[in-house]
Amino acid sequence: MATTQPDPPPNPPADQPATPPRQVRVASVDAYRGFVMFLMMAEVLHLSRVARAVPESSFWKFLAYHQTHVEWIGCSLHDLIQPSFSFLVGLALPFSIGNRIARGQSKAHLTWHAAWRALVLVLLGVFLRSIGHSQTYWTFEDTLSQIGLGYLVLFVLGFRPVRDQWIALGVILVGYWLAFAWYPLPGADFDYAKVGVPNDWPHLMSGFAAHWNKNSNLAWAFDTWFLNLFPREKPFLFNGGGYATLSFIPTLGTMILGLLAGGVLRSSRTAAGKIKWLVIAGAACLGAGALLGALGICPVVKRIWTPSWTLYSGGWSFLLLAGFYAVIDWWGRKGWSYLLIVIGMNSIAAYCMAHLFDGFISDALTTNLGTNVFKIFGAAYEPFVHGAAVLFFLWLILFWMYRRKLFLKI
Repeated sequence: MATTQPDPPPNPPADQPATPPRQVRVASVDAYRGFVMFLMMAEVLHLSRVARAVPESSFWKFLAYHQTHVEWIGCSLHDLIQPSFSFLVGLALPFSIGNRIARGQSKAHLTWHAAWRALVLVLLGVFLRSIGHSQTYWTFEDTLSQIGLGYLVLFVLGFRPVRDQWIALGVILVGYWLAFAWYPLPGADFDYAKVGVPNDWPHLMSGFAAHWNKNSNLAWAFDTWFLNLFPREKPFLFNGGGYATLSFIPTLGTMILGLLAGGVLRSSRTAAGKIKWLVIAGAACLGAGALLGALGICPVVKRIWTPSWTLYSGGWSFLLLAGFYAVIDWWGRKGWSYLLIVIGMNSIAAYCMAHLFDGFISDALTTNLGTNVFKIFGAAYEPFVHGAAVLFFLWLILFWMYRRKLFLKI
């Protein structure tokens, strides 16, 4: 009796690679993302206020340092929030592309989605920055805006070979360093006070490193032109923190590091092999960034995202990812990370809530409970206890969303 064979599946379109199986979520990535967002949300704990209230305590002084940004050169734990978040965007991209292709989406469709996502991220960042202003506050140093400005290039690189991704990273870092190095130094009569920097500010650098001084560098000069093209309450002269729009270029470098890490996690390497790769990459980037800073070739400055900062913070991101992956996905110790995963699977919601709701929740708690209840451990610790209550309510909202599978995605 003759039998018939089923027709073979049609070849994929020319612009679409063969359909891979859908990727399962990597719990360690969600936990790492949740840890990063927790650090950001935990600003409500006001550790610096507690440290000032108990100046004799080195413990609270240590915690306060790591919940604030360093003034210029260097790094605290708080400084690693934005690079980790950017790194994780790049890390998630290979999984996102793979899953969307598995659902039958074409490359053209994916490209339009990436462009839309980039635009929404930029405008969402502008919106959050505009809260409290009488008109739209057009600046682009917000984390979401910085990611959005470079996201489409990252997406294109997601379809390129690993070699091309490394080449793009090198071009970005070397090119950005050269642009700052070639930009002329301010003259001896330059008045730093007029750009928000006291003339006796202890973090002003001299010699070659002065190319990366606060509000006198290439990125600052660009913003004094670019940001004044938008309607403003008053002309833009400088950013008080030294942050700049052009930082999205080296931030793209951080996202490329994440893209490379994502490729490793999706690869056929063993778990031990993946961890080894991440640890070696982390140590190499961390060492290279620190060496460039120590030699005076390129200071390690997060606020203007110097190329050495891209490497230094990227090194920490690799190592943190290796740690989370080893504990959760290799050793199988996942239970402890549930609190973080609840946050990490709704990172955009957590980001927006931290900017929009924490003040409302804080005021509601004060109105309904008064202030004495938060002085249970003494007046010095009131900001911490009050902040812990706010943080708990923020987590409860995310937990409610998690249980109902309500995830805010762009």
